[in-house]
Amino acid sequence: MPLAPPVRPPGDGGTPPLKLETHPSDHGTLVVVSGAIDLVTEQALHNGLRQALAHSDRGIGLDLTGVDFCDCSGLNVLLRLRRHALDESKIITIRAAGTAVLRLLSLTGTLPLFTATGETEEAGAEAGAEAGAEPVSLGEADLDQDLRIEVVQLRRAMQTRPVIDLARGVLMASFGLSADDAWQVLVSVSQNTNTKLHEVADSLVGAVTGDDLPESFQDQIAETVTRLRAAPEDR
Repeated sequence: MPLAPPVRPPGDGGTPPLKLETHPSDHGTLVVVSGAIDLVTEQALHNGLRQALAHSDRGIGLDLTGVDFCDCSGLNVLLRLRRHALDESKIITIRAAGTAVLRLLSLTGTLPLFTATGETEEAGAEAGAEAGAEPVSLGEADLDQDLRIEVVQLRRAMQTRPVIDLARGVLMASFGLSADDAWQVLVSVSQNTNTKLHEVADSLVGAVTGDDLPESFQDQIAETVTRLRAAPEDR
């Protein structure tokens, strides 16, 4: 069953939207995730996985073989979800994953947090088969590429996160928005002005201290806030 609406990253018309589906499994609920996981899609991922966790008695297994891109935003979602699961005496395991996810988890040393001793390899094969994708064993990923490039990318992504959170706070305070609605405003401005998300956030935070906010940003913010307020039943 679908868990969350597709969210398409801005500026990349060829990137598939994020998609989450659940399947019954001998190990509990299996959540199959496909598409790109980044700052734009992390909220949809978080909402979908929390929904799946809430409806599972034991926890959830993740099949991430269909994830073709994952940055530290996705890692943050997984770590937050793991804490929620532990608080509810549940577990989160990664049954199968592609190289994009495995590199991130291996690079950050977090892979063992999501593996179940004695089950991982077998469950990963089952998950991949159910999803119709070729699974990659959690112990067989090719990690020989230059990881220094990935370290730089991760650090850059982590450095942009604080200003994005500040921008969400500015929107929440200025327009009385929820955190989710403030995120939608940021994404809308980014998509419709073809501007990177952290650059939109920089401009919003700068506007608080007196910098001029581009007119195109102002128009998109006003339009999106109006739309969100006019149709709350659709969200």
